[in-house]
Amino acid sequence: MELVAYVFPGWEPLLRPASSRRDWMDGSPEQFAYRCLPLKMANAHGWEMLSPCGFTATWNGGMRPQDVVITCDPGTPVDAMPVALFGQATLTFHIPAILRTPPGWNLWLSGSPNAAKDGISALGGVIETDWSPYSFTMNWRFTRAHHTVRFAADEPIAFMMPVPRDSIEQFTARIAPIDDEPGLRDAFLQWSASRDAFQQRMADAPPTAPADKWQKLYYRGLNPDGTPASADHRTKVRACPFRAGDSPLDPE
Repeated sequence: MELVAYVFPGWEPLLRPASSRRDWMDGSPEQFAYRCLPLKMANAHGWEMLSPCGFTATWNGGMRPQDVVITCDPGTPVDAMPVALFGQATLTFHIPAILRTPPGWNLWLSGSPNAAKDGISALGGVIETDWSPYSFTMNWRFTRAHHTVRFAADEPIAFMMPVPRDSIEQFTARIAPIDDEPGLRDAFLQWSASRDAFQQRMADAPPTAPADKWQKLYYRGLNPDGTPASADHRTKVRACPFRAGDSPLDPE
């Protein structure tokens, strides 16, 4: 399958495979935040679009477009500047590409997972990019008035992930007693007991090696008894870089 970014002459989208790294995770003691595999996998599960310029933006609390004031770094081309287009305390980035997914696939558009920004929050959208000839925008909404936010050049402003259009409607949902799933109660209780024992050992005799300070069963894709749980368990994912001809478009 292929995700294509169609561009007019002069359109230069800054696209890259999403990174699994986060500054706040790097800064956690012994980088322990990366022990949470679901966080790490979510971080890298798509592509990011980067800001073509550095700028600051401030919202004064009003709901008109002019209530957001944007100041771009010197030398920023006009067509690279974000705008206050819609009002409602929003900041808008034009996406300089028409994205195309395979038939039946939408594009999930949001901010990068697990990358909070003080004073402003990314809005999310789901777009039928398998047929749409229309461009779209990435929008952020201020959460605090009279607070200036800054985006640096090449900072991620959007996160894209293809999703099957009808997948959510193929699921039914229910709440069931744990004994409805054969073996689940015993497996959970075995894991819970081993977890308690592991934490007690850590308290009684803390290891010196960081890798020995966490149990790693889920990270390794193991059942509570140590047997492999899934043949296709993953601990990393890396989206393919966008390419122009034979050249990868990957700022990393």
